[in-house]
Amino acid sequence: METKMINNRPVMIWASSVDAKAMQQIENLTTLPFLFHHLAIMPDVHAGMGMPIGGVLACKDAVIPNAVGVDIGCGMCAVKSNYKVADISPDVLRKKIMSGIRQRIPLGMVHHTEPQPECYLPEGHEIARMEVVKRRQAAIVYEVGTLGGGNHFIELQKDEEGNLWVMLHSGSRNLGKLVCEHYNKLAQQLNARWHTVVDEKLHLPFLPVGSAEFKNYWAEMQYCIDFALCNRSLMMQRVQEVLADALPGIAFEPMINIAHNYAAWENHYGKNVIVHRKGATLAREGMVGIIPGSQGTASYIVEGLGNAASFNSCSHGAGRVLSRTAAIASLDMQAEVAQLEAKGIVHAIRSQDDMQEATGAYKDIEEVIANQTDLIKVKTKLLPIAVIKG
Repeated sequence: METKMINNRPVMIWASSVDAKAMQQIENLTTLPFLFHHLAIMPDVHAGMGMPIGGVLACKDAVIPNAVGVDIGCGMCAVKSNYKVADISPDVLRKKIMSGIRQRIPLGMVHHTEPQPECYLPEGHEIARMEVVKRRQAAIVYEVGTLGGGNHFIELQKDEEGNLWVMLHSGSRNLGKLVCEHYNKLAQQLNARWHTVVDEKLHLPFLPVGSAEFKNYWAEMQYCIDFALCNRSLMMQRVQEVLADALPGIAFEPMINIAHNYAAWENHYGKNVIVHRKGATLAREGMVGIIPGSQGTASYIVEGLGNAASFNSCSHGAGRVLSRTAAIASLDMQAEVAQLEAKGIVHAIRSQDDMQEATGAYKDIEEVIANQTDLIKVKTKLLPIAVIKG
């Protein structure tokens, strides 16, 4: 970890390198008047909207919708099975398992054609008081249990003992995007009315604690976090059903779940503050988490070490080294496919556009893990067998 002083504020960086755009966003964050103590930047850092992905921002009495992001509650889940990968034939893998998952789980922008039972939606929320969530209730019954696009994935993996694992990455679908956009726009309007010192060009408008707008955003954000978990849980259930049909006798351990786009009240350095994790994972001492690699590389089940300097956080993945546009323009599709097929991985690359999610678009996961040995310890290393992308 390296500490830099930027605008007289400490910035603690666990990354080997930070791209210029992300560094500018880090500098912007240090100008916030409600920044608490210091910034923490994870090893997978890369530029986002307003705040870099892989950033941990603690604030005094303010929440920033763009510091949570559009995919509120996005995260990972993973399940270990008792089944040995060596006992799964290639024919069963492709024709029963992969085909079955694609039939049960809509991918990309596709939703279910029939509404899913409401028992799969979050409970215990005052939806009538939520402006955005209330409008989306008729739509989200078609969206729950769907993967989405971008870097979201379903992956079959094996651990070092040869056991089959399932890993999922997905979030709150269109709901989180609409909530973020609604409250970010509202924050922009309010900040302009207040003549705030936070420059509107930074894309970091905020909502202060105590305001009705803060209370409303917080409630809708919490719903999105729960909806994202419901979404992952239903997909995991469907994947397990496919595996049970294809692999007699398979059994599963309890699901590991961890989110990486949210804000939460936490106590750090003796103060109750709002911690924004945008592409960062909670890593309290003893807490089990998930750090996926890129398509074709290892992923890790980890245990948090509770490092106070990181606000008890770690990376949420490998992190991009190329933007989506740059990856499509510069990566060699044949070379990327050859790497995957040499490892025997059933992959999701079909066109040059898919280079945005190729291995070469991401940082080296081994380096990312090595850069945070004071944040986490590795429990299990997982290698990919088959990948489904949105």
